[in-house]
Amino acid sequence: MKRLKNGNILCGGVGSGKSRTALAYYFKEQDGYFDENKYEPMDYCKVKDLYIITTARKRDTLEWESEMVPFLITTHKEESLYSHNVVVDSWNNIQKYVDVKGAFFIFDEQRVVGSGAWVKAFYKITDKNNWILLSATPGDTWQDYIPVFVANKFFKNKTEFIRNHIVYNHRVKFPKVDRYLETGKLIKLRNSILVTMDFKRHTVSHHEDVYVKYNIQDYKDLIRNRKNPATGEPIKSASEFCYELRRIVNTDISRQIVLMEILEKHPKAIIFYNFDYELELLRQLCGSSGLNVAEWNGHNHQPIPTGESWVYLVQYTAGAEGWNCITTDTIIFYSENYSYKIMEQSAGRIDRMTTPFTDLYYYHLKSRSGIELAIAKSLREKKEFNQSAFAKKHYFQNN
Repeated sequence: MKRLKNGNILCGGVGSGKSRTALAYYFKEQDGYFDENKYEPMDYCKVKDLYIITTARKRDTLEWESEMVPFLITTHKEESLYSHNVVVDSWNNIQKYVDVKGAFFIFDEQRVVGSGAWVKAFYKITDKNNWILLSATPGDTWQDYIPVFVANKFFKNKTEFIRNHIVYNHRVKFPKVDRYLETGKLIKLRNSILVTMDFKRHTVSHHEDVYVKYNIQDYKDLIRNRKNPATGEPIKSASEFCYELRRIVNTDISRQIVLMEILEKHPKAIIFYNFDYELELLRQLCGSSGLNVAEWNGHNHQPIPTGESWVYLVQYTAGAEGWNCITTDTIIFYSENYSYKIMEQSAGRIDRMTTPFTDLYYYHLKSRSGIELAIAKSLREKKEFNQSAFAKKHYFQNN
């Protein structure tokens, strides 16, 4: 907290306490102070309005409101010690705050990558307010840092960064970085804004790859016939091709059997999945086994179950971040996501500083099918799985 300053990225692993630290920094910047014996309020005359831009889930579950309690800060103005505004909203609504001036912004779970509408709104907000960013994974390439570098006035715009530091590969049809220039300068700039939270976890993570079977004949037939099994129509896109291959793999009975064997050993578990057909399968499978079943996805937002035996079915897109669970030590990845960042965030749901467990168990259900081997390779290399490249190699080049 002492190293933080305006425009910094507070970088800490999942569950490291970034939210509480960011609020403490804001509290201190408004001349507030507290410890276990003393509370000195913020300066009533100059306290800045506080805006927190976070995930929709963190907003809806009021996670930030619970973090505010020790500082006696609240979003309910009628109950507050102070006259300032406190707003918690999602990244989807960031455009609503582009005209705010003289406030303090906390950007949670960093979303400022690229040059889209969120980044443009981010530029307008950071130009007129104090701010910090919170992120577990601040950037994998130098391009990921461009918005933060521009917001800190290191570069006038993205074009200037590209002109000074990027050489593209002109032998391909799409913009592909060949190499970066003056990386020493970039490292210095990054180090000037990156504040890392180092803490020693008391947990030990055990990741186990559990290999299951799949219908090899159906898999080969799909590649050979190039038709959607459900409609009989020719497959038209890379995403459809990968989706149908994964459906063959993910619905195999052997995967379901292995899942139930794991649940016998770990009767309280979180199960992550990707697709709606998996949800239907998991509902029937777990429900018929007498387990208490709850869900978090685009259809249902149910709380984590309680009791001696339960499963929490979580869709990656809806629930990879913004919540935590300290009542189980087990996560089962029924199918893996295409994004290693999403996988990392998902694993962090049980790896919290407050968990009573020391050993945490992660089961990755996968087959030795071509598509799952390719996904696993991308995740190991900390890359996004590229559906188009996979389809071109295994399907479209023979079409």
